Amino acid sequence: MPDPDSAGARTGQRPTALGGIRVLDLTQVMSGPFCTMILADLGADVIKVENPDHGDQTRKSWGRSVVGDDSRAFLSLNRNKRSVVLDLKGDQDRKTFLELVRTADVVIENFRPGVTRRLGVDHDAVLAVNPRIVYASISGFGQTGPYAAYPGYDLIAQAMTGIMSVMGEAGQPPVKSAIPVADLGSGLFCAIGILAALRAREVTGAGQYLETSLFESALAMSVWESTEFWSTGEPPTPLGSANRMSAPYQALATRDGYLTVGANNERLWQRLCKVIEAPDLLADPRFVDNDHRMTHQRELVDALQRTLVTRDTDDWVTALLHAGVPAGPIRDYRHVLTEDEHVRARQMVTSFQHPVEGETNVLGSPLKLSGTPVRTAAAPPLLGQHTQEVLAELTTRAAQAQTQVPGQAQGQAQGDPA
Repeated sequence: MPDPDSAGARTGQRPTALGGIRVLDLTQVMSGPFCTMILADLGADVIKVENPDHGDQTRKSWGRSVVGDDSRAFLSLNRNKRSVVLDLKGDQDRKTFLELVRTADVVIENFRPGVTRRLGVDHDAVLAVNPRIVYASISGFGQTGPYAAYPGYDLIAQAMTGIMSVMGEAGQPPVKSAIPVADLGSGLFCAIGILAALRAREVTGAGQYLETSLFESALAMSVWESTEFWSTGEPPTPLGSANRMSAPYQALATRDGYLTVGANNERLWQRLCKVIEAPDLLADPRFVDNDHRMTHQRELVDALQRTLVTRDTDDWVTALLHAGVPAGPIRDYRHVLTEDEHVRARQMVTSFQHPVEGETNVLGSPLKLSGTPVRTAAAPPLLGQHTQEVLAELTTRAAQAQTQVPGQAQGQAQGDPA
């Protein structure tokens, strides 16, 4: 793998973990762009290859635009990248893309299965140009299997993996997770796979193909639900905010709102009862241990809330935390993103200066690396903003390759993106 100091040396900044790694990003919407944004934050040179007519679907047709044409949905997922416009249906632009492949370490796509082969940029075509390439595919349901041709939507994956069957309250219509867990989960799993494949390449010298899907990623997160089914033989049902393995571990009403309590072992249960001054609950045979509390969960909630509704959320949270009982208030995003001191202290809200939008707030990275920190957020690219810059780099590389002895050019191309 290339020296991570290379990118830092050119910019005068501290080295990044993925400095020297070049990623060709053929993805759009959420799963792929989320993956490549993680890689870009870690220092990879991510070149977003977009259709010249409209670019990433989220530029104009998803979410809200504020000043320019690019939506805030696009801006939230594409920082620290460069944009090149290429029409992969055209012979010349496809040839240009394959020339870029010679300089790259990773290619990632999230088309429906079969599209990259029709475009001539599938794994076989790319491997023929660069045998060291790591080629990653994200799809809705995987490249094989009965559902492979199904469209890849987070909503559909949540429905078909069982997630929606356990969301919400018992007896109510199904609801989805508001956070798109299939989209974001597949992006995370793909990023992990890419890093693993790059590490393996250090040993073998060869790249490899990897894939994941929204369906498999969502199903892989169903850890407690699958455990409950295999333990009982019955499909899990909705529990609201409650937990499948312990009680009380959920949201509870207070006088002015809701709090969450995680009293998921006997020591914490005893402390909770002491804080709320309810020794009778400790003696109640329905709540004598976790198994009984799970069996009588509805009665448990009613008993706890009779006391909790006598005081405000913040009063209870302070008292519970002081006693060592895990607890927290339920906040809305206005509070979290504008008032929360911990969010500020952990730098989870950041901003970039966009040439059209001006200063734009986005979420920060949850990754904190001491030696190779994530990059400061740079504005997402305008459509095709870096086309001439990247093509000029290709010309420079070709000229340099002509002056090198045979065998050196490929190593240089793999090592250090401009």
